[in-house]
Amino acid sequence: MNVPFLDLKAPYRELRADIDAALGRVAASGRYLLGPELDAFEAEFAAYCGNEHCVAVGSGCDALELALRALGIGPGDEVVVPAHTFIATWLAVSATGARPVPVDPSPDGLSMDLGLVEAALTPRTRAVLPVHLYGHPADMDPLLELAGRHGLAVVEDAAQAHGARYRGRRTGSGHVVAFSFYPGKNLGAMGDGGAVVTADAAVAERVRLLRNFGSREKYRHEVRAGNSRLDEFQAAVLRAKLPRLDAWNARRAAVAARYREGLAGLPGIVLPEAAPWADPVWHLYVIRSAERDALRRELDRAGVATLIHYPVPPHRSPAYADDPAGAPEGTHPRTERLAAQVLSLPLGPHLGDDEAGAVVAAVAAAVAATGGAGAGRRLPQPTEKR
Repeated sequence: MNVPFLDLKAPYRELRADIDAALGRVAASGRYLLGPELDAFEAEFAAYCGNEHCVAVGSGCDALELALRALGIGPGDEVVVPAHTFIATWLAVSATGARPVPVDPSPDGLSMDLGLVEAALTPRTRAVLPVHLYGHPADMDPLLELAGRHGLAVVEDAAQAHGARYRGRRTGSGHVVAFSFYPGKNLGAMGDGGAVVTADAAVAERVRLLRNFGSREKYRHEVRAGNSRLDEFQAAVLRAKLPRLDAWNARRAAVAARYREGLAGLPGIVLPEAAPWADPVWHLYVIRSAERDALRRELDRAGVATLIHYPVPPHRSPAYADDPAGAPEGTHPRTERLAAQVLSLPLGPHLGDDEAGAVVAAVAAAVAATGGAGAGRRLPQPTEKR
């Protein structure tokens, strides 16, 4: 059985009538930007997140950048970021003219190490940018306490965490939170898109200016700004999908549970753990193996598609080779270890039971074929110090 990493056609098949009606409604309206579909989606997504304001923009990266700019962050400032994340987190900081300051994750690999965050602070630090990685919330309360003590802003990167909960609260309920609606996300558009969700009316109004040439009124421009608007077609598609998000997340959780049950005890494999205070949405199911590359080759032969999130840490990327944030190998050892070991298995709300079973069987066979996936090279468990 061939198992795709993610079936992007499946949500359309499930919601075809609703999506077709939504697209037809927009096409017939003649209003394609900053119209009623956008207004309605912003209100509906803000309510879903349990927050006051939502301002939808052109991409998740834009959402991060405009959120930072709305808080006044710019050239000469520093923003503490995870070393282990998709590079968009860093690029958004760089786009403001500020400098990303990376820190390694905590031993569980899901949140920035709080001690390292505090050690990275300087008089130029203006904000901290945690990431709710793989759909698992970051441990926000200690980070918010630290930020409060030092007078720092906090912008949350929730691009992978639509609907996740931290201590019972939606990840989008924070002060300033950025989302992506890239097609592969838990809530994905049929193109690019993003949003800033916030409890701060002033931040929301500033992002509205920044997404639309600095203009509230046509041809009157209050600030220098660009163009980052979620179009009416994408807003209508997202409105059609939003009512299904919780059910889709529940299905993801069921697949993750199937993996956990079927893969438990395999030698040399570390499975992802959910913290007791978290209700993750399993955007990705990321295992770790010291023999990751050999394991992946075996799974490819078995017809199981996998991905690596992320093989090149941002501090080792050519994009930051001439930047102070770039650093030689060994600078962020936990991040570099993760980059060498992580492997994402197929996961999505439309992955069938037979497909999930095939993945479990293929991983077990691949571990056996690779000699226990490095069983002799013991990997630390998520809760261990290192």
